[in-house]
This record gives sequence, C-alpha cells and structure tokens, in this order.
Amino acid sequence: MKKIHSLVLLVLCTAVHAFAQGERTDMRETLHFGLKAGVNYSNVYDSQGEYFQANPKFGAVAGAFLSIPINKYIGIQPEVLFSQKGFKTSGEVLTGNYGLIRTTNFIDVPLLFALKPSAFFTLLAGPQYSFLIRQTDVYSDGTSSTVRDQVFENKNLRRNILGFTGGFDVNVQHFVIGLRACWDIQNNSGDGSSTAIRYKNVWYQANFAIRF
Repeated sequence: MKKIHSLVLLVLCTAVHAFAQGERTDMRETLHFGLKAGVNYSNVYDSQGEYFQANPKFGAVAGAFLSIPINKYIGIQPEVLFSQKGFKTSGEVLTGNYGLIRTTNFIDVPLLFALKPSAFFTLLAGPQYSFLIRQTDVYSDGTSSTVRDQVFENKNLRRNILGFTGGFDVNVQHFVIGLRACWDIQNNSGDGSSTAIRYKNVWYQANFAIRF
C-alpha cells in the first residue's frame, strides 16, 4: 500500500505543479489519439466469500486510446490495452511449503465516460471487457519450480470478463499521467468447472501517456 500511496502523491504533486506553472493548454475539444504504458498492482478474491489467501503482484500494461470530445466538458474515451494481472499465494501441504505465482495476460477494452472540469484534470469511469489470452503459473516447493503455460483462443465465453474501471488523468499539454481502480463484475472461472477458483480480479493501475 505504501507504493500505491507514493504513486497517488506523485500524480497529485504533478497536477499542482502544472497548475501553478500555468502549463494548461486547453485541448478538451480536440480529438486525440494516444499511446500509454504503466503498471498494474493486482490481486484476486473469492467471489462467494470462501477463504482464499492471496497476495498482490505487479504486472505491465500498455496500449492505445482515443479521446473523443462531445463538448468542452464531457467526452468518450475507448481504449485497447494489453494488461497483466494475477496474484501470489503460498501454503503448506504434507510434503512441506509451496508457492504459486499466477500471471494472467488480458486484452482489456474499457469504454470510458470522460468528465473534464478543467484543462489539466479529467475524471473517467465506465465498463470494461477483458479477453484472457494467456495464463502462466509458477509453482515452487522450496527446492525446485515448475512453470505451466496456457494459451487461450477465447472460444469459451467464461474466460471473457465484464468489469468496471474508474479514475482520473492529469493532463500536461500532450502528456498524461493517470491512475485507475479496476475490478471484475463477473467471475474469472477459468475453464468454467465447478472445481475452479471462483475469483474476481481487482487491481490498481498507474500509467503515463502521450496524446497526439
């Protein structure tokens, strides 16, 4: 959580500095294409409240967006992102301790409503559809590790997840710094079997973008 607080503080300081220096080129009514990259800080929880101990992990996020103004104060921002999520967990079995690191690669497609009260600050919120494309599990028992890699073709709709994301952007001319909070509305039920972990992804995202 200290790292998340540091990211929030960095973004807020950038916003205050930009405002104080008058670096506010008003681009709210301009159509923009942009590229972004950043990090996810993700975890999972069991959607039915059963005990499942998991720890968060970091992952990469990168992609493109289109900022479409409706008027000076509102707009729509669709995005297409490669997004890594997952979790870490550990425990004990009869043979000793074990560890698991799961990394899930998604194509995230958020459709965000943008509220632009000022030239340098934008509020964003909206639904997101996520397509699971790869899952990598790294098992360890203290002496060795095993990697299991799965590639998905998304024929099973249970692997495609509806979610929600919200946050804000700080705009400094053509540069954008953004923070998001995101969570799944549907379960990430893997192969859809009754024995699969019924978990939902939840993650924080910090990104840096350039808009053209």
